[in-house]
Amino acid sequence: MQNPNLLAKPHYPILDGLRGVAAVMVVIFHLFEAHAASNLTQVINHGYLAVDFFFVLSGFVIGYAYNDRWLTLSTKNFFKRRLIRLQPMVVMGSVIGAALYYFQGFEMFSIINQVPIWKMLLIMLIGCTLLPVPTSMDIRGWQEMHPLNGPGWSLFFEYIGNILYALVVRHFSKTLLALLVVVSGIFLLHFALTSTRGDMVGGWSLTAEQLHIGFARLLYPFFAGLLLQKIAKPTNIKHGFILCSLFIIVVLAFPRIGGATHLWMNGLYDAGSIIILLPLIVWLGASSMLSGKYASNICNFLGNISYPIYITHYPLIYIYTGWVVQHKMPMSQAWPYAILVLITAITIAYTCLKLYDEPVRKWLAKKWMA
Repeated sequence: MQNPNLLAKPHYPILDGLRGVAAVMVVIFHLFEAHAASNLTQVINHGYLAVDFFFVLSGFVIGYAYNDRWLTLSTKNFFKRRLIRLQPMVVMGSVIGAALYYFQGFEMFSIINQVPIWKMLLIMLIGCTLLPVPTSMDIRGWQEMHPLNGPGWSLFFEYIGNILYALVVRHFSKTLLALLVVVSGIFLLHFALTSTRGDMVGGWSLTAEQLHIGFARLLYPFFAGLLLQKIAKPTNIKHGFILCSLFIIVVLAFPRIGGATHLWMNGLYDAGSIIILLPLIVWLGASSMLSGKYASNICNFLGNISYPIYITHYPLIYIYTGWVVQHKMPMSQAWPYAILVLITAITIAYTCLKLYDEPVRKWLAKKWMA
């Protein structure tokens, strides 16, 4: 008989829904990014902060799910549970990236036409493990640690956060965890104010600079989410899903601040959003109750597709970006194709969820966690 302490706890349905809202915003951000002349002219200018929102959510939800279970839960079983939850779609993202790779051979990805199939398949197999590849093994030209599926970098850091939590941080008192959050916040703020880009974009390459960005983006939001779960007392907020959805959309779509002459101003916006606004949205979402079956169904759908759409959409973005750049297509002309890409991404995500992810996770749980 299964230990009752390890039975699944009720989800925060609004947090699931907000994760889906942020994931869809990521896809829209990448679609507009294909048309932007630079990071200064991007329309959904701060869409990249969705990743930092995911880290806050992850810390909060992991703390909620596991903090009171460690007397009966082994570290080995914790890692099994996280692998069952995350790894199947990591594999699918890498496979989809491989399947669409040679359709991406536009001028901006001209290196693709010289890459032999065996090398692409080798990168696919490495991608299925989520191990990062060095820049010397790049097969696209963007120096990504996961060249077939760029967003894999954030899952790589997600795993690092999980490892740090299970091996070290779960033993911390609230005071020590708060100290870690403060130090991580200073680390993040320093990078944001001194960034040569004036933003928190990055983390996807196995270089010292990109690893610096990746850890700056992981440590504060992930552990702030853990701390928030330990100390916050949720209240009762009406219409929380609508309000929080609008809140996260405004934060992610907010225009660039400061321009090219005052980069620190946009860096300060990014840091303030990650340090204050994103945890506030998570707290508000956790403090809200769903009212009505319609809202519940929306949150359930968005929550279900949030991870699949995030980890599978980018191979489509490679194709769309290469096509847009090669044909010099403005959004005013390309918007029907952009909508088609968004619909296709949602369809692929939902199909993968129902026909692959859920059955595989069920099978793995039965095999590994019996």
